Amino acid sequence: MEQKKFDLNSFIGMLLLGGIMLWWMNTQKPEETPEATTQTEQTTDATTTNTQNNLTDNVVANDSLQQIALQNKFGAFAYGASKSQEGNTTLENDLVKLTIDNKGGQIIEALVKNYKTYDSLPLYLVKDNNASFNINFGTTDNRILNTKDLLFTPSFTKNGDTQVLSMKLKVAEDKFLEYRYEMKEGDYRVGFAVRSQGLSNVINSSQEINLDWNLKGFRHEKSLQTENMYSYYYYKADDEVDYLQMNDDDVVSDINWVAFKQHFFSSVLTSETPLNNATLKSVDFAGEDVDSVYTKTYGLKAPLALTNGELNYNMQWFYGPTDYNLLKSYEGTSLNEIADLGWGIFGFLNRTIFYPVFNMLKGFIGNYGLIIILMTIVVRILMSPVLYKSYLSSAKMKVIRPEMEEINKKYPGKENAMKRQQEIMAVQRKAGVNMMSGCIPALMQMPVFFALFKFFPTNIEFRQEGFLWATDLSSYDTVFQLPFKIPFYGDHVSLFPILASVAIFFYMKMNQSQQANMQAPTQEGMPDMSKMMKWMIYFSPIMMLFFFNNYASGLSLYYFISNLLTIAIMFVIKNYVIDEDKIHAQIEENKKKPVKKSKFRERLDAAMKQAQEQQAAQQRAKKK
Repeated sequence: MEQKKFDLNSFIGMLLLGGIMLWWMNTQKPEETPEATTQTEQTTDATTTNTQNNLTDNVVANDSLQQIALQNKFGAFAYGASKSQEGNTTLENDLVKLTIDNKGGQIIEALVKNYKTYDSLPLYLVKDNNASFNINFGTTDNRILNTKDLLFTPSFTKNGDTQVLSMKLKVAEDKFLEYRYEMKEGDYRVGFAVRSQGLSNVINSSQEINLDWNLKGFRHEKSLQTENMYSYYYYKADDEVDYLQMNDDDVVSDINWVAFKQHFFSSVLTSETPLNNATLKSVDFAGEDVDSVYTKTYGLKAPLALTNGELNYNMQWFYGPTDYNLLKSYEGTSLNEIADLGWGIFGFLNRTIFYPVFNMLKGFIGNYGLIIILMTIVVRILMSPVLYKSYLSSAKMKVIRPEMEEINKKYPGKENAMKRQQEIMAVQRKAGVNMMSGCIPALMQMPVFFALFKFFPTNIEFRQEGFLWATDLSSYDTVFQLPFKIPFYGDHVSLFPILASVAIFFYMKMNQSQQANMQAPTQEGMPDMSKMMKWMIYFSPIMMLFFFNNYASGLSLYYFISNLLTIAIMFVIKNYVIDEDKIHAQIEENKKKPVKKSKFRERLDAAMKQAQEQQAAQQRAKKK
């Protein structure tokens, strides 16, 4: 077979043919000219620019739509709404901390420092939307607006110890409604001004402008029933302080301030310009619900007046303790009257005697239980002369009692009642005995009783101050918690009321003989008072036990110590001061002296003699 040989010429021809084909392919590729490159770049830039312009147009369109929506909703106040944003500002000093919200420009939190609730939590008067402050007004473009729905623009400054927060609801930069807060160090009071500038053509003066302030009072104390009992709506109008009854409302004019009092703490709004035709409302929110968060709801609605088309009210907030000594220092305000020291003579005794004595004692004694004991000693010492007079009269009555019994025997029957009474009064007059002298000590102690009944439960100084087993002298003490509730008694056992009841039992037992001596012998047809007194010895301690079980332990401590001291004073007077032999001798001397009758006594004797003659004439007529 013939083998094939390598052909060099054919190989070279194929290389040349391949090279020609590669050259031809390269020459057929289109060239990229600079003009084409520029055109491509311009197209890309134009696309990007158009996209950016579209986004800008969309933003502008959205802003315009938002502005239109705000304009439709708020009218002239859309300007401020578009420039404000949500948030809050804090004003704080060493006594109180306030948080003011941009929305509504109102206080949304009011924390009273240095105090705790009964369960050791921070004490808030305002929190969690329990309060609302609003001004409702109409505009010249026929809109009704509420400041609580609008955003204010805050501006905070500080000048020394004074913090100033200006909250402006703007129509323009130089036209606005302003809430201005001013807080100073060491003061519970916060200056508050409501004023407008340049709004005479915006606010509709033909429509009523109303201020609305509402608050639901938080529960702060252990006894909800007691806290609710001492929580009242106070106000000052026509320079007189008054209050609303429970679940009451009223329309009042010329109001200087309103106070939402919650037992030991109060929220107060004061206005230099009196508020007229204000509607006040108080609702008992808590009732008997032991788990209730709130005690009462309070409401104030008052129209505001324009001055030259503008609002201009200088006001003041107070969020703090209802401390009589503190409120008394605010001279010219009469705010001390919301401390509720009692009316008439009871308040007079608290203001002029008990508070001065208390303030003096607390200056050098830190234990408030000891202060109560010392106050009790002071009161008992002051009352001891009256107690001595009472025992002296009792001893005199004991000496002349046999003579009065002889008179009863001498003049028996109803027909001799007038003569019998006349003879008994003559014996008492000769002996120098006054029947009223036995009643005077009891009458004099009643104002003291009712004054202290107000003093201890309302004095914040006793709040959360402990003594022995009592943890809070302003509330009841608990030594045993019952698994059930006894009507009129409660679900707990308090020891101080038990001790006070035992003490009053022994006091009445010891005083029984004195009361028996002071009573005239039982006359025919008259009830036997001695039997009634025997029942009272047992009834009074039981009544006191039930009544005081839910009251301030400081009050029960006072009555316990007071009765012990009274028993001791009675024992000393009876055994070491009064000498019955001397009294008997003195009475015999008095009988020998001529008795001078006053004109009143002469008229009284003449009237009794005339009545006696008429009675005798009637009896003779019956016999005929």
